[in-house]
This record gives sequence, C-alpha cells and structure tokens, in this order.
Amino acid sequence: MGRGMKEARLGGGDTRSVSQFARVPKSTFRAHIVDGLRQAILRGDMEPGSPLIEANLASQFGVSRGPLREAMRQLIDEGLLVTVPYTGTHVVDLSVEDVREIYSIRVNLEIFAFEQIWPRRDAQFRDGLVRRHEALTQCIDAQDDAASISAELELHGFVYEAAGHRILLKTWESIRGRLQLYWAAHHRAHGIRGPRRDGHDDYVRTALGDNFEDLRQEITGHMARGGSQTEAFLASRVQEPIAPPSLPSAANDAGTTAAAASRARELSKSVE
Repeated sequence: MGRGMKEARLGGGDTRSVSQFARVPKSTFRAHIVDGLRQAILRGDMEPGSPLIEANLASQFGVSRGPLREAMRQLIDEGLLVTVPYTGTHVVDLSVEDVREIYSIRVNLEIFAFEQIWPRRDAQFRDGLVRRHEALTQCIDAQDDAASISAELELHGFVYEAAGHRILLKTWESIRGRLQLYWAAHHRAHGIRGPRRDGHDDYVRTALGDNFEDLRQEITGHMARGGSQTEAFLASRVQEPIAPPSLPSAANDAGTTAAAASRARELSKSVE
C-alpha cells in the first residue's frame, strides 16, 4: 500500500484504503481533531448519518481516546455530530423536516435578535456588521467554499452576539452546525462556491437602515429562499443513491416557529 495510506474500517464493516490523518502535537490535540473532523464532514468525506469509530479515529490521529472524545463532544455541541443511545456517535443526518424546522426558527430568532439590538445600534455595531460582510465577500471572491460558509455564519451570528441575550445566543449556536452541514452539502451537489456575491447586500442595508419592517421582510424572504433551495436539494437526494462513506483525507491539512421566539422572550424576562 502506498505511503501515507492505510486500511480503515468504517461503519458496516466497510474496509478501504484512505489517506491517514496527520498526527498532531499533544498541546493542540483537541483543536486539530475538531478541525480535521469538521472539515471532513463539511467536505462530504464523512457522509451524513455515518458512524464514528473511536478506535480507528484515535489510531489515525495518533491520540488516545480522551482528546478524541473531547473533540467529538465539541462537535456534538456544534450540531455536526449526534450521539444515539446504544448505537454510538454519528454525523448528523440530513432531512427535509429538519430544514423546515430550523429555517422557521431562524426567521423568528433573527427578527427577535434585531428587536433586542435595534434601538442600541451604534457605530460599533455598524462597523462590526460591515467588516463581517466584507470578510464574506472576500471568501466568495476567493472561491473558498468552506471559508464562505463560515463567514456567512459569522455574518448572521453578529446580531446574536450584539444583542447581549445569553439564551438567544446559545440557541443560535445550537443550530449553526446543522446550517453548515446543509449549506456544504447543497454547495457540493450544485458545484457552488459559496453564496451569491451580492446575496447579503440587502440584508446588511436593511440591518443598518431606519425601517424595521423592511428588515423583517428581508429576513423572511432571505431565509425562505435559502430554505427552499436546501429543501429541494434534500428532496432530490432522497431519490438518488448515496455514495458509501469514506474516511476523510481532509485532516491531513491540520493534522420553530413563532413559539420559539415567544419562548425566547419569556426566558429573556427571567434572566434580565
């Protein structure tokens, strides 16, 4: 077998030749493992729904199971992995139902976040939002899909951070991992390198404008467009055979609805 290659046993007894994960220094075990697994999942090297076999991953990374499990817990918190009792840890699967639920939650949560910050928007808020929009544009121009997805999440996440609402921010963090997964899968299927270059111009313009209803309509339309595109992709995916999972080579680089918003408001009163 060629240099840098080894046999890896995946879920279901599938054994194949794959690139070996790069071994990493102890001081950065978890960070490198998290980055390697995250990139592998987002690139599709590890298919949605595929199991993670701890013994094989620990061997490939050249670490004990301790730091591996810490890294897996972080990815569970990010929403990219899920642990199912008696079956182990898997890459989160993709479903149309999940997309509908997540996008309905996003609309209400993002509007709610802007309601919290609207009267407190200042020069610092404006500069921060503009900087993140510029960073997204640079990633799109560079045709770096993974970086574009991360930058788009950072752009949308800005209002949650600025709102100063702990529960709201935690709710956003709980769904952003799945958004990464959906966007990455959709982009791969259609050969897209990130969102449209001008896709967030109106979002930023209305977020910095004076008419909250304009922003509300833009958020609703923006989310509806993204949700319908992802739904269509997942619906077509169900009808097509899915390629068997393969262990990622990526790590070689680094070694609700309105009720949700209502509930967030209630929780806001209890913590403020």
